[in-house]
Amino acid sequence: MGRDKFENENLIEYGFPEDIWFHVDNLSSAHVYLRPPRPWDDPSFSIEAIPPDVLSDMCQLTKANSIEGSKQSSVDIVYTPWGNLRKDQNTMDTGTVGFQDMKLVFKKKDVKRDKDILKRIEKTKKESFPDFAKEKEARDVEERHQKKKVLREQKQEQKEEQKRKEEERKLKSYDSLFASTDQTETNELKGGGTIEECKAAEEDFL
Repeated sequence: MGRDKFENENLIEYGFPEDIWFHVDNLSSAHVYLRPPRPWDDPSFSIEAIPPDVLSDMCQLTKANSIEGSKQSSVDIVYTPWGNLRKDQNTMDTGTVGFQDMKLVFKKKDVKRDKDILKRIEKTKKESFPDFAKEKEARDVEERHQKKKVLREQKQEQKEEQKRKEEERKLKSYDSLFASTDQTETNELKGGGTIEECKAAEEDFL
């Protein structure tokens, strides 16, 4: 969560692709971020899958950290993936953002202050002042490692699949060869040759 517009600006710049951004709708407020599991840790996570209790906590935290919103009986909270934020440095003030796609902007309406939730959040609150740029760099390095790992695994699977197909091809080739040999021997046993050929076959058998 950004403490002021300058910290909000850093969060806008160095957010993680999987982050979910929260803000009071149409009012000034802190930029509050939910950091879900990283895609390689939980590929199934989506913004629609935020647990209801977690969503409630985020909305309460966002409302409480809006000077105007905290005074109102209820507010609407908007949230969207970090990657959907749009920032134009030439036309937008420090700490302000827009959206690239409104279809990806979700809204929680009529959020009222919940004292119990806020008390629990306050008791478990931990403050830290990380270097956002270094955190983002470390996260991106790990993502590249994960992508290389996946690529290696895919190549290994392709090799194994090619090997399996080659073995199947060889087995089919052997089966075809044996079937051809069996058919030849069957034809020979059926007879139909000359007396000399029959005698030769009898001598071979003996």
